[in-house]
Amino acid sequence: MKSKRIKVDNDLNKAFRIRKEVFVDEQGVPLIDEFDEFDTLNRLCDHVLVYFHGQAVGTGRLRVVNGFGKLERICILQPYRKYGLGKLIIKALEEIAAENGLSQVKLHGQTHAEGFYKKLGYQTSSDVFIEDGIPHILMVKELPNK
Repeated sequence: MKSKRIKVDNDLNKAFRIRKEVFVDEQGVPLIDEFDEFDTLNRLCDHVLVYFHGQAVGTGRLRVVNGFGKLERICILQPYRKYGLGKLIIKALEEIAAENGLSQVKLHGQTHAEGFYKKLGYQTSSDVFIEDGIPHILMVKELPNK
């Protein structure tokens, strides 16, 4: 199990395939809503992949929004959700946020994942809202000073 910051288009395409399978095929998010102007290899955001036995099985991205690091598009292929890989994605994105001098991160978490994020130090900061037909909550975390 390892995480890797995406630096080449081939890896970005792996992330896109994972996101399509999880969000579009499994959860029913419209394809047009899943991909946006931040899905490139530039300084608009950073993307990561997580690997299990050499296979890319999870991904996430980080953008800077209003002084926060915003963790987005965090997902893992269904057969690999029981191995603690989500923690690797979150840790990698938080490290990138800290490298960029950010002290706070936030995310729109699906409500079923609220407990997972709380275990990683996130606090619920909103009522439930609907995003792409799925209930979400805003969660925030202060990053430790280094």
